[in-house]
Amino acid sequence: MSGREIEAMALTKAALQLKKCRNDWDPHDRGGERAASLEKNQRIWSILQGELARDDHPLPRPIREDLLSLSLFVDKRTFDVMAYPAPEKLDILININLNIAAGLRNSPTE
Repeated sequence: MSGREIEAMALTKAALQLKKCRNDWDPHDRGGERAASLEKNQRIWSILQGELARDDHPLPRPIREDLLSLSLFVDKRTFDVMAYPAPEKLDILININLNIAAGLRNSPTE
């Protein structure tokens, strides 16, 4: 698998995990699934941030900057959901992951 395919797979799996949390919403999150799902998603985005910040990254600088801005939004939304939980707040994280994953799958391979 190429790096893009691995990234797409990781984002998709995280989106599906977040979707499960949204669909099976537990307002008290006794099992910690919501926190675990959000932390997993944030780890993936942290890895992407590190890669995108590299000067030798192959993507054009404007695209990298846009993705880094998007990653900051993901961070803010993640913290917001952790502080003020609501199932509908997960929708944007799910959609971002799925759309970025789709774009990665449609990109030329490395």
